[in-house]
Amino acid sequence: MSSYAPAEASERTGLSLDTLRYYERLGLFGPVQRTSGGQRVYTDHDVAWLGLLVCLRRAGLGITDLQRFMGRLRDRSNGSADVVELLEGNRDRLRDEVAKLNLALEVLDDKIAYYRNH
Repeated sequence: MSSYAPAEASERTGLSLDTLRYYERLGLFGPVQRTSGGQRVYTDHDVAWLGLLVCLRRAGLGITDLQRFMGRLRDRSNGSADVVELLEGNRDRLRDEVAKLNLALEVLDDKIAYYRNH
């Protein structure tokens, strides 16, 4: 398994160093390993998990949603049902947003075509 210095993990994930530390502090991933000198060392697993968090943020989940997601992953007393419910709710919301954006694109395309021809 590869390991990455904070700057490398930042580059691989597209997250700033401050955001990496913030996500760790919130318990969204980790704990992060450290060198004998105390510097954080990120593993492939950490980087992959951060990639998932980035994807979930792009999907519109807020920090509170991510914390809820992590809490539900840790407390699997209902199996995966709570995690699935949270993700399905956000997927449905995202699909609605995509449909609205697609409609807006259609309107823009129609207007562009109209004004090009007039």
